[in-house]
Amino acid sequence: MSLIRWEPFRDTDAMLRRLGAMELGRWPNFAAGNGGKTTEWSPAADISETDKEYLVKAELPGVKREDVKVTQEDGVLTIEGERKYEKDEKGEKTHRVERFYGTFSRSFSLPDDADTKSIKAETKDGVLNVHIPKLKVEKPKPVQIQVE
Repeated sequence: MSLIRWEPFRDTDAMLRRLGAMELGRWPNFAAGNGGKTTEWSPAADISETDKEYLVKAELPGVKREDVKVTQEDGVLTIEGERKYEKDEKGEKTHRVERFYGTFSRSFSLPDDADTKSIKAETKDGVLNVHIPKLKVEKPKPVQIQVE
């Protein structure tokens, strides 16, 4: 007989992934990593649009610039990285931890008019701003056809 370690959140996490709900998908994966010590989470993101560009704003407080990677491949923008756990100072006791730590990843499908070669990203005040310029696409003008 073999013993299986019980992980109470594994089944809940699997159920949430199967549901595929956007908001529920941001819940952390408690069973990931080294015995549940590394938590996978997803940062909240806002997407807006102007006449010239699309803008993705992702909340990444406490994440260093060098720990974030933004890539674009086959029309999909991916933001991934890691928020590292801050070790306690000597003589300091932690009483409560509510922030999520560990790796994260978010992917977004880009629209057809996105200029994927000119994407730029910047961080400011714990927010990652990804600027995606729009391509200038002329709308086809209607052509009148003579009815005979």
